[in-house]
Amino acid sequence: MFLGMACALFAAVGYGCASVLQSVAARRAESGSGLDPRLLVRLARSAPYVSGLALDLAAFLASLVALRTLPLFFVQSAVAASVGVTAVISATIGVRLRSREIASLIVLGAGLLLLASSAQAEQGTPLTPGVRWAMLASVIVLGAAGMLAARGHGPAGAPALALLAGLSFTVVAVAARSLTVPSPLWQVGADPGLWAIIALGLLGMLLFTTALQRGSVTSVTALTFAVETIVPAGIGLAFLGDATRPGFTLVAAVGFVLTIAGTLALATDTTIRS
Repeated sequence: MFLGMACALFAAVGYGCASVLQSVAARRAESGSGLDPRLLVRLARSAPYVSGLALDLAAFLASLVALRTLPLFFVQSAVAASVGVTAVISATIGVRLRSREIASLIVLGAGLLLLASSAQAEQGTPLTPGVRWAMLASVIVLGAAGMLAARGHGPAGAPALALLAGLSFTVVAVAARSLTVPSPLWQVGADPGLWAIIALGLLGMLLFTTALQRGSVTSVTALTFAVETIVPAGIGLAFLGDATRPGFTLVAAVGFVLTIAGTLALATDTTIRS
């Protein structure tokens, strides 16, 4: 359980740092029309983006390790807390943190502590093959919606793109939580859940990067992480066997509310000077 919590917290720091680096690179890159996969190719020549991508990958792998033993409501809340890391780091590149932002960071941290104290280590419940295939097929639906949201230029489409990125990462989290490791290991390649993790992870990255080009790093990050926290938490509790420690249900609920409240407060209060 300690390893899982350490990995979840590492993921929060990694994602928070990566968001700042990717935002800097995305805003410098040439903006294409619509949802352009070539954007990731162009950004591959940017040192800040590649560094952010490396941090993203490390954070992603850490979150997968955490999801093997810890419930979605804790791991995804820790990931959402990375918006606090983003806000603090962004202060060095133009953000002035007011008392409300500082209070939001404190609330967010308190929520995480409550969640950590209430989480119970256990394996996730495997999903049926039909559900795993449906998760893989969702890349088509979310990709089509992303193309519609990315039409044109300007900041108007940023919230929709961030929302869709959050839903993509939701599928990744649910698939990772329910993924079974077969013996021999190579048979995992036949699991549509694994391909859902890869496909939706790439789509989520493209949607998130496109949103960063058009909106503030903190608001885009907060909306994305809020979606990928609230939705998976409900799914985990309802279908994947996630549970709190006996007698800690209220503690977990309060911690979850505080974490989301702190995240959303940072999204509405923090202003990025770009």
